[in-house]
Amino acid sequence: MSKETFVLNAKRRDDQGKGASRRLRHEGRIPAIVYGGGTAPEAITIEHNEIIKHLEHEAFYSHVLELNVDGASTQVILRDLHRHPFKPSVMHADFQRVSANETLHMTVPLHFLNKDTCVGAKAGGLVHIALTEIHIECPAHALPEFISVDLKALDIHQSLHLSQITLPAGVKIPALAQGAEHDAAVVTIHPSKLDKTIEPEA
Repeated sequence: MSKETFVLNAKRRDDQGKGASRRLRHEGRIPAIVYGGGTAPEAITIEHNEIIKHLEHEAFYSHVLELNVDGASTQVILRDLHRHPFKPSVMHADFQRVSANETLHMTVPLHFLNKDTCVGAKAGGLVHIALTEIHIECPAHALPEFISVDLKALDIHQSLHLSQITLPAGVKIPALAQGAEHDAAVVTIHPSKLDKTIEPEA
């Protein structure tokens, strides 16, 4: 699976506090912080429009990013994002420095294949998706943008569980190490005359 490349350009900032953050946002920038990697946390600023553009891509949330701070490049992941409660804007972002072999715990989206053409759907079953993302553990270099789940052979009255997902090399699902009771159902096909897919509630 080919990966997209995301590059963020940032500047160091010395002024902190609510007043400084308001000034930055008024100038079209947002305050952010980058930490980890055995280095002290660093306060930075990023162009608001630049991060908004990246946030339109699902992969941005589960991807090793390239962060350029005053020309110095480092690899990071997005750890937290503070959005405005009712405006379509970002208030603050947290990034964590990572190295290629560092073990990450991340949430990644699931992409469902053959959802409308699987055995159960063709027989008139109702495809119920219980999970749209899962928590994984993997080295930073093996972090997938998403994980594909093929429903082709799934029939009515059948479920596909976490343990049945085909994972990329180096990727694990920590929940499965906690016992069979944590092997949650990801997709279930219920008998129904409705030939459509129900998505989980927001």
